[in-house]
Amino acid sequence: MPHRLAILDDYQDVARGFADWAALEADGVSVATFREPFASQDALVSALADSTMVVAMRERTAFPREVFEKLPVLQLLVTTGMANASIDVAAAAEHGVTVCGTPGSPTAAPELTWALLLACARHLPAEENSLRAGSWQSTVGVELAGKTLGIVGLGKIGRRIAGYGQAFGMDVVAWSQNLTEEAAAEAGARLVSKDELFRASDVATLHLRLSPRSENTVGEEELRLLGPEGILVNTARGPLVDQEALIRALNEGWIRGAALDVFDQEPLQAGHPLLAAPNTVLSPHLGYVTRESYRQFYGGAFEDVTAWLAGEPIRTITP
Repeated sequence: MPHRLAILDDYQDVARGFADWAALEADGVSVATFREPFASQDALVSALADSTMVVAMRERTAFPREVFEKLPVLQLLVTTGMANASIDVAAAAEHGVTVCGTPGSPTAAPELTWALLLACARHLPAEENSLRAGSWQSTVGVELAGKTLGIVGLGKIGRRIAGYGQAFGMDVVAWSQNLTEEAAAEAGARLVSKDELFRASDVATLHLRLSPRSENTVGEEELRLLGPEGILVNTARGPLVDQEALIRALNEGWIRGAALDVFDQEPLQAGHPLLAAPNTVLSPHLGYVTRESYRQFYGGAFEDVTAWLAGEPIRTITP
């Protein structure tokens, strides 16, 4: 059968500008892009019924076992990045679907993290809205120099954040379940316990991978330890934080504020309580949304597709 490629969740309708998909079409491959998220699993299956190849943007669309069971013609699934918690890789292998990944930007997410942190510390969204409404200077911000930065998860992103903290004159502490004193010191941080991190930090920022073990890493106890002067930053994954506890913390003043790029369910629905919560800076999962990142994501996906069509798949992801 002729190959049909589906590029999913192209929210900004930019995928065709970051790789030469027309070259595939010239070779007889049908290429379709989908901008809107699928309303249900049945809608996803219906849309992909004839697709032999799929490009998934990060974890915007889930591919659990039941989806692979309902897509018998699917042969290749490309995910942007080299890990995707929303794909059941074992089920893919059992159903004969090759899963491949792509390179990604090491700097896009850390840079956004710091932008959100600064915006929250200096109340930039509120001040901009106030200025546009005709007011002048309505809040008083806080400085980062001399404060304590707590990093939960000192991997590739967390280590960059540690460097940013040092550049701003912050004392940097870190915690994760397997972090060692040596690894923390190499990144310019001090290893502390989880409780100590939240008790000591003026800013706590999350950079863990989402897993059953890391879900709800931050709950009521941690938020109360962070205290009324503390800021929580999350650009990793929404479920790392107990969302109901966070909403209470913001509305009841347990913490100074929160800067969030990720949420339990995305896209965030109109009327969600976080949209009305005070002292927040919210962005629509922009951590990896840069021109440089998309060139690597979509360019890598194009390479994966062409390599697989040539019978020599690259960057395969196995169970």
